[in-house]
Amino acid sequence: MWNLSCSRLFSGHHQITNRLPKLLQRKFRFPVVILSNSFGQPAAQTHPHLVKQGEVTPGISKCEYRTRRDNLVKLACSAFKDMEYVKDHILIFPASAKTFMTYDIPYPFRQNTEFLYLCGFQEPDSVLILHTNQQKSSITDYLSVLFVPKKDPSKELWDGPRSGREGALTLTGVDKTLNVDSLEEYLSDYCGKFNNYVLWYNYSKPTHMEHDIQVLSQFMKENRHKCIENTVGICNQLRLIKSPAEIELMKQSVEIASKSFIEVMKFSRPEVKEAHLYAKMDFECRIRDAEFLAYPPVVAGGNRANTIHYINNNQIVRDGELVLMDAGCEFHGYTSDITRTWPVSGKFSSSQRQLYDAVLTVQEQCVELCTLAHSLDDIYKVMLKLLGKQLQLLGIIPADIQEVKLMQKTREFCPHHVSHYLGMDVHDTSEISRGIKLSPGMIVTIEPGIYIPESHPTAPAEFQGMGIRIEDDVLVTEGAPVVLSQGCPKTVEDIEHIMAQS
Repeated sequence: MWNLSCSRLFSGHHQITNRLPKLLQRKFRFPVVILSNSFGQPAAQTHPHLVKQGEVTPGISKCEYRTRRDNLVKLACSAFKDMEYVKDHILIFPASAKTFMTYDIPYPFRQNTEFLYLCGFQEPDSVLILHTNQQKSSITDYLSVLFVPKKDPSKELWDGPRSGREGALTLTGVDKTLNVDSLEEYLSDYCGKFNNYVLWYNYSKPTHMEHDIQVLSQFMKENRHKCIENTVGICNQLRLIKSPAEIELMKQSVEIASKSFIEVMKFSRPEVKEAHLYAKMDFECRIRDAEFLAYPPVVAGGNRANTIHYINNNQIVRDGELVLMDAGCEFHGYTSDITRTWPVSGKFSSSQRQLYDAVLTVQEQCVELCTLAHSLDDIYKVMLKLLGKQLQLLGIIPADIQEVKLMQKTREFCPHHVSHYLGMDVHDTSEISRGIKLSPGMIVTIEPGIYIPESHPTAPAEFQGMGIRIEDDVLVTEGAPVVLSQGCPKTVEDIEHIMAQS
C-alpha cells in the first residue's frame, strides 16, 4: 500500500504528491501540483542547511524579529508619551516591488531593509502593519499584520512558490496574515474604528510606488490621524546597534569579502581588465555563499582611482599601475565594505610605497579611535590632521602652512568622510548623525584616502596619477575596537607576499 500524503482540493481536482505512481496520474487525467512545505524563501523545512528551526532567516530567530517589532512600537509610543490627544499608533512598512530589466525579465530582487529587519519576509509586494489598540490594553500592546501575495499556481509555475497566508504565518510568527489584495479594505476598516492616531510611514521615499499611489496616499488623506511621522528615524535608532546574531552575520560577510580580496590580488597581473577583477570578486564571494555583491564595486586602475565612485570598470590596468578596489558582499541580509589598493605588477614602486604607507599609518591610527570616547566626526577631524602631516612630510603640501589652512588643503586630497555606519545597507542608518559618540554594537568603516590626479598642478610628479584608499570594517566594543576585516592583507609586505603566490 502506497504511503500517500494528505490531498487538497484544487480546481475541482485532488492535489496529490509526486509519490503517486505515474500510472494513476495518467488514469485520472488531472493536474498534479506539489505543495509540500513550499515557501517563497528558504525555510527550515525546505533548506535545513541554511535555516535552523526557529529561525525566519539564516541566523535570525522569530524571537529576535518579535523583539525588534516590540522595541519599535515602544519607541514610537515613547515619542508621544506626554501627548494625551494621541490614542494609538499605526506603522506601515511596504516591501520592495519587483522591478524589471525588460519585458517579463526581472532584476534580482532585494528586499526593503526596514521591512526585512522587522519580519524577515523576503517576498515582494508585501506590507507589514503594526498598530496599537489602546481601547483594549496599554498603548504598547499591538497587533502585527503581514499582507502577502496570495497563492497562485499559475504565477508560481513561472516565478516559483509563494508562501501564502498560512506559509507566511508559519514562517514569520507575526500575529496575523492576510492577502495583500485586502490592504485597502483593512485600512478603511481601521479608519472606521480608530481616530487620534499617529501614522508612521516613509512617505518621503516610498519603496513601493503602486501601494503608495493606490492605497497608502489615500490613507494618509484621512483626517482621523493626528499627524504623520516618518519611520526611517526610529528604525535607524534600532538598527544602529547590532545584536549578537547580527554581529555574527556581519563577521561572516566580512570574512567572505576578505578571502575573496586575497584571490583577486592573486589573480591580478599587468594588462588585466578591470572587468575581469570585478568578475573575479563576484565569483569568489558567491562561491563562498554570499548572495551577491553589496554594491557595484569600484575597480579603478591608475588615475581612475581619483574618481571616488568610478564604477565603469571597463579599462585595462597597465604594468606599474595601482588598482583600487572598493567591494563587499551581502550575506543573508548583511553587508561588508572593504577597500584595498595594490600594484598589479606585484611590487610597489618607491613612490607608491611612500604614499601607501602614509595612508596606512593614518588608517591604523583612526581605527584605534573607534572607542566610546569618540564620534565618527571626531575621527574625521583627526584623520584630516594626520593626513595633512603625512602630505607635508611627502612634500605634497607646504610644510609652513597653518593648521586651519592645512585642514582645508587636506580636503583637496581626501574629499570624503573617514567613516559611515555599516549593517543591512552599505551606508546604513543614514539618518543617524556621525556626531554622536560610538556605542558597543555599532559597526563602522574606517577609510582614509589620498587622491592625486595626474593633472594636479603642484604635487610632485612621482605622486601624480595615484589614488589610494584603505578601508576596514570595525566593530565597536566596551574595550578595544575589533577589526572584522583583519584577514584582508593591507600592509605592503603582506600584499606583496600574497601576490607572489599568483
